[in-house]
Amino acid sequence: MSEGRSNASSASAPTVLRMILGRRLQERRQEAGVSLDEAARALRVAPLTIRRLEKAEVALKPLYVEKLLETYGADRQETDEFVAFAERANEPGWWHTYRDVLPTWFSAYVSLETGAKTLRTYEPHYATGLLQTPEYARSVLSGGFPNDRDEDLERRVNLRLRRQALLERADAPTLWVVMEEAVLHRVVGGPQVMRAQIERLLEVSELAHVSVDVVPFTAGAHVGACAPFTYFRFEEPELPDVVYSEILSGAMYLDQRSDVVAHLEAHNRMSLLTSDAQSRALLNRMRKEYA
Repeated sequence: MSEGRSNASSASAPTVLRMILGRRLQERRQEAGVSLDEAARALRVAPLTIRRLEKAEVALKPLYVEKLLETYGADRQETDEFVAFAERANEPGWWHTYRDVLPTWFSAYVSLETGAKTLRTYEPHYATGLLQTPEYARSVLSGGFPNDRDEDLERRVNLRLRRQALLERADAPTLWVVMEEAVLHRVVGGPQVMRAQIERLLEVSELAHVSVDVVPFTAGAHVGACAPFTYFRFEEPELPDVVYSEILSGAMYLDQRSDVVAHLEAHNRMSLLTSDAQSRALLNRMRKEYA
């Protein structure tokens, strides 16, 4: 992933394994005292290509990895380990089967989501995708993709529901959702759908690894009143924290420290505008209103 701001609208959207491999190759090159120019000459490519390989902006061919490790003075065992990792990193994720309905810029998100240890999300408009009921998800997606055929819409719904399986894993990530009260007033799919969705939020908020904070209207203007975003933190030391922010025609993946810190601080500040008890009380009140 490139430093700073990256518009992930191309087919080279990075996966978590590619990011890890790229960082490890960069560290191995630096440990060996090999410059970008020297590594580029070994592969007969431009130095920019080596930088893009290390930033996970392009796929890492096993033959490239083997030649680089040879240049860095690695032994056969270490080289074989890197090559095997490269082969794994190039394998398509489970979401690849949904590529007909999965925007390229969002495939990176699913990979990051699957590999993250901690997710923090801010949602001003809708319940976050990982916590949506099937009926709510169908209504949201039909609004976002009004020209979809019925079968394509159902595949989008199935993809969203399959993503939710990560919350049931033995090593499930921590999910901390901050949403605006407006989410509960936006009638998606009708009163019955809304009531079921709010019940879902109440149910999952009782899980030890899930928190749902609702910022009330009474909180007024605040630092996070902007576009939705998701913050990812990973267990692997090679990976930086990443922030995803969606725009109408694509998405931004941010890993520059200043950008990440700004979003993390905004999430912290917004969470202080409410409490668990206040959030549950608001969810219960809105659930009754949709009865």
